Amino acid sequence: MTLPDEVLKTDALGRVRVKTTRREALLDEFERGGTSAQAFAKLVGINYQTFASWVQKRRRARRQYPAVTVKTLPSTATTADAMRLVEAVVERNEDQAVATTGGESLCVHLPGGARMEVRDGRQARLAAELLRALATTTRPC
Repeated sequence: MTLPDEVLKTDALGRVRVKTTRREALLDEFERGGTSAQAFAKLVGINYQTFASWVQKRRRARRQYPAVTVKTLPSTATTADAMRLVEAVVERNEDQAVATTGGESLCVHLPGGARMEVRDGRQARLAAELLRALATTTRPC
C-alpha cells in the first residue's frame, strides 16, 4: 500500500481530521487487504476506535450485517416464563458448615419452603436437572 505524503490536520482536541475521499480510500484498501482492523489502523496512523467506527458505519450503510432473528414467545407466554430472577445469599458459618457437612456446601431454598443442599459435582448435576424439571412443571404463585 502506498501512502501519499500529506500533512494531517488536527482539530482543537488533537484529533486527526481525514477528508471523506481519503477515508473511503483507506476503507477500500482495508477491504482488499488481509490484515486486522487494529493492525491496519496502526499502519495508517488512525486511532483504532475511530477506524472501527468508520468500518461499522460503512457496513451499516451497505447493509452488510447479517439479519437478526428474534425468537418470540408463544402468545400465551408471559415475561415471567422467559426469565426468572432468583436471590443468592452467601452465608458463612464456619462451625455449622464443618460440623454438619464435613466441608462447604450450597444450600438452595426452593419455593414452598423446600431446601436442597449440594455438596459435590455429582449432586450439582442432579440439582440442575431437578431445577430444570421444576421450572417447566410448576408456576410461581
